[in-house]
Amino acid sequence: MEVMRLVVTGPVGAGKSTFIRSVSEITPVDTDRIATDETQLIKQKTTVAFDFGRLQFSPQMALHLYGTPGQSRFDFMWDILICKAHAYMILVAAHRPSEFRYARRIINFMNQRAKIPMIIGLTHTDCPGAWFPENVAIALGYPDKNDCPIIINVNANEQSSVAQAVMVLVKELMQKCLV
Repeated sequence: MEVMRLVVTGPVGAGKSTFIRSVSEITPVDTDRIATDETQLIKQKTTVAFDFGRLQFSPQMALHLYGTPGQSRFDFMWDILICKAHAYMILVAAHRPSEFRYARRIINFMNQRAKIPMIIGLTHTDCPGAWFPENVAIALGYPDKNDCPIIINVNANEQSSVAQAVMVLVKELMQKCLV
């Protein structure tokens, strides 16, 4: 059986754990604990190790989803997860521009560790103050849209939206494998 490993990363509160819970066919491995730092300003619980979910595409292919913790103090987990990944998605909350610089740092970290396909998933696009995708792209360091990764809107609470995002990432992975 072939297993594809996809990493879902991004700043705290971008929707990584919810993303995996929405689409996993198994009860996800969930390492949420009560937040004790500035994270509690955004949410009560936070991921302290990694999330894990699984999708079975066919009898011969499974997709393993790994969600990273968002805090930089857990960046050793990012390193462990990205080194074995086939592709990754960074989730960015479109309504929190104060976190775009940190998201850019995560992208740089991941890209230094692995040369694999990636896409950007914008969450919270329906919230007041949400930035348009082209403006988020510039803030993340992609001023030229020809050099920008795919950006899609994702509602981590909706299974169909998450499934579509996963399909876009898998399609991107398959296209890179053909090159």
